[in-house]
Amino acid sequence: MTDDNEKLRSRIEIHLTESAQVKQATIIACQSAILCAVDILVIALRSGFKMLLCGNGGSAADCQHLAAEFVNRLTASFVRPPLPAIALTTDSSFLTAYANDVGFEGVYDRQVLALGKPGDVLLGISTSGNSKNILRAVQTAKNLGIHTIVLTGREGSLIGLADVAIAVPSVHTQYIQETHLAIEHILCELVETRLFLDEKSDETQKSMLSEEQKQ
Repeated sequence: MTDDNEKLRSRIEIHLTESAQVKQATIIACQSAILCAVDILVIALRSGFKMLLCGNGGSAADCQHLAAEFVNRLTASFVRPPLPAIALTTDSSFLTAYANDVGFEGVYDRQVLALGKPGDVLLGISTSGNSKNILRAVQTAKNLGIHTIVLTGREGSLIGLADVAIAVPSVHTQYIQETHLAIEHILCELVETRLFLDEKSDETQKSMLSEEQKQ
């Protein structure tokens, strides 16, 4: 094995170890915030409201991923109705038009104004905690009576602005993003469990599964 391969193996081990350490720290640092976020989402969705999501770059992809999990489902083994979630990151015509005509800082708060209503939930994702367009969207949502949840790293202005801040205890973007993905899956799992599994008998769940298999 060459020295170069040894160095590459070392980098693999370092990255995965450090990423795992951030996730371990997140268990302690973020459990309460995650549970608060789940409570907000469950109450809103149970009451007929929706979730809006916004982020930039990798966080924009996370928004689309999480919205897909809510509208579709997290796992094939848990059959449940769709949950309303809209990623504000997907309309390239609007995003480019508004950014070109007005500026990129308003691409999300403009959509919050157009699509949001009191009782909805805005989930903003920013590894830095200081993304200007996310800050504006969260402030606009609060002004409209929309609940706000943010996923961030351990720093940034979003932590003090949102109703609930799930702040991963790291300043390294890649580790924050990797932990955000795990948290996003946890949010979906806990929300769908609270909304459907906890309120339905095993027989009802089996009936839902049977009906979908017939389709």
